[in-house]
Amino acid sequence: MSADQGEASWPQASNRLGSRFDLIVFDWDGTLFDSTALIVQCIQAAVQDVGGQVPSRERAAWVIGLGLEQALVQAAPDVPAHRHAQLVQRYQYHWFARQHEVTLFDGVLPMLHDLRARGHRLAVATGKSRRGLDAALRSVALHGVFDATRTAEETASKPHPQMLLELMKELEVPPERTLMIGDTSHDLQLARNAGCAALAVGYGAHGHDELLAHAPLALVHSVAELHAWLQSHA
Repeated sequence: MSADQGEASWPQASNRLGSRFDLIVFDWDGTLFDSTALIVQCIQAAVQDVGGQVPSRERAAWVIGLGLEQALVQAAPDVPAHRHAQLVQRYQYHWFARQHEVTLFDGVLPMLHDLRARGHRLAVATGKSRRGLDAALRSVALHGVFDATRTAEETASKPHPQMLLELMKELEVPPERTLMIGDTSHDLQLARNAGCAALAVGYGAHGHDELLAHAPLALVHSVAELHAWLQSHA
């Protein structure tokens, strides 16, 4: 932890009656947005475009959640550094050409509105670009649902804690009153690095064993199960 992180000063927890968490932070792809399969396909297409060895589905899925360039470089380690910018450009070409094909998982919007009605603050911490996140938020009419959002290109790639630390500071919520929810080990390690609790969803990019190795509060297997857990435990 850096000196700046160590000097963070958090407000007194609000301890709203019956609540455990004031702030619930969601990963985007594979957690709220049903985009894992398309991201894998776009990674594979981008690598093929620049002449690299096309990664397997498993390898391409594992890097989801990291910052875009970091993810692509890890998915295609044989692509030389002077072609990394082109690799990013090709991924963005394929993604923006097909992003209309994916949307929120069923049940996400009612869950988010219910959480807001219960008084929780909501935020997003994602490895997407700002352009990509804003386009997704527009496409699913989510303006006003989230109190704050952060992307990797604005801060640091997961599992570095900067995204969560900035969100907690902006919304004035301490780590012990913050919950991070995600579908990858990167999300769970992000939470640990920021001193927050984490909840894993098992319907996204990473396998159950890998998620459970990071000791989340629970592992849920559908949006309906996630919503029920939050109603009972958040």
